[in-house]
Amino acid sequence: MDVLQEWAATRAEELPGVTVDQPFGPEVDVYRVRERMFMALSPMGRTSVTLKAAPEDAEALRETFPAIIPGYHMNKRHWITLRSDGSLEQDLVRELVTEAYRLVVAKLPRAQRPVDPELFGRL
Repeated sequence: MDVLQEWAATRAEELPGVTVDQPFGPEVDVYRVRERMFMALSPMGRTSVTLKAAPEDAEALRETFPAIIPGYHMNKRHWITLRSDGSLEQDLVRELVTEAYRLVVAKLPRAQRPVDPELFGRL
């Protein structure tokens, strides 16, 4: 695990109701909230982090940061992949993980939500 993945994993593990499994094999850690995936850590040639993203945010992020590309083996509109090239800052990675989590929580039935997605992670 490289520093990008460490930042992402550390943030994900801080979030309420998160579980980790390896449904795609031992090399890919999948992070879920209530059984719904919001992040995957994989080697993908170079180590990477794949995250759920709002389509308009995903497009803006890809245009702004060369290290952010369409989601690897995922729906390119709703997922982004962060490449580990040393150009992304820890605060951005933490924010993107939190936003991916919030997007998934917002789609859960109210009774299953571990947090209020409208308020969680907002300052």
